[in-house]
Amino acid sequence: MQEVKRTPIDEGIIDRLLGLDSSKIGFYSDVKQKIQELEAANLNLRTKQNELQAIFDAIGDGVAIYDDNGCIQYRNHVCPRLFPMETMIGSSCRWLLHPDREQHTHDDCIVAAALNGESRNLAFTTSENGLARYFEASATPINDSHGERRALLFLREVTQRRLQELQLMQSEKMACVGLLAAGVAHEINNPLTSVAGYAEALIRRFRDDPELVEDQRLEVFHRYLEVIIRESYRCKGIINGLLTFSRKSDGSTENVDINKVVREVLELVRPKAAAERVTIEERLAPELPPIRGDAAGLRQVFMNLIMNALQAINGAGEIILTSFTHEERVLVTVKDSGCGIPQALLDQIWDPFFTTKAVGQGVGLGLAVTYNIIHRHGGEIIVETRENEGACFTVRLPA
Repeated sequence: MQEVKRTPIDEGIIDRLLGLDSSKIGFYSDVKQKIQELEAANLNLRTKQNELQAIFDAIGDGVAIYDDNGCIQYRNHVCPRLFPMETMIGSSCRWLLHPDREQHTHDDCIVAAALNGESRNLAFTTSENGLARYFEASATPINDSHGERRALLFLREVTQRRLQELQLMQSEKMACVGLLAAGVAHEINNPLTSVAGYAEALIRRFRDDPELVEDQRLEVFHRYLEVIIRESYRCKGIINGLLTFSRKSDGSTENVDINKVVREVLELVRPKAAAERVTIEERLAPELPPIRGDAAGLRQVFMNLIMNALQAINGAGEIILTSFTHEERVLVTVKDSGCGIPQALLDQIWDPFFTTKAVGQGVGLGLAVTYNIIHRHGGEIIVETRENEGACFTVRLPA
């Protein structure tokens, strides 16, 4: 048997054949590993980006990022709702914050200040359809890894809050006026008492002295003095009603004559109604059963309802007040010939600070306070209305 001669294997050839001499297999292995790491990193970045975008869009305020030229790079979905044109991508910050100026500077623009490394806040007002809108904005600098600086702007509409602040200021002002009016009423009451007292004394003098009665020159004096006395006591009645109305309620309950409460309020309201050419008609049922409640609170209820009725009438009109009993309850209706209430607003009229009146003419608390007082008395209040056909508020209280 012939012996086979083995040829020695050159390991260098094998390395060259397998590519190990140039480390190709190791290189491709490293590349594959790097690719897998990059894919994992990209997936993680996409996840983070989606999370940040979700957070960005979930913010209730408007959020915009301005580049170093003061132009918008990014914005969330709130910005177009607040300012559709002014916050378009590429828009300059001056379109939003100071449209009346051609350029922005560090001194007057919070975005320019942020691009210079300074955080700033700004409150500004716009007008839409004749109605004021109030906004607050804050700008903060952002520094990226390339050394470039951008500005992060937060934009919030605070119209509702600002209107409530203005309404509270007006409410406080009216409270001060009420305190002053009470003091003035006390001061006026004293001289009116003197006027009425001296007029009554003169009438007694005429009655007791026959010579004065027979004097033809003084025949009209008696009638004049009676007018002075009547009007003096009428003024005193109005002032006493004002003092009674302004008196703070202590929350105590008593038997209340609802007709008397309504008439006390009407005594205060009639002069204003007459000045505005509004007639007030009373249809109050006699001998109503008493209400167990807070008289001061009920005066507030009917003052609010009657004043609202007056303000709903533009020009001449009428208000009809009716009282009656039904199913062991006392009912009072306040019906006006005013503009009525739109059906879309009926669910909101009882909300605090809701008002359709201009700023300074109402604070939006009247019906909310009225509702709470009636509810506290175990009663209810309902409204029937048609736009441009007036409204009728009905108060139902347990007898």
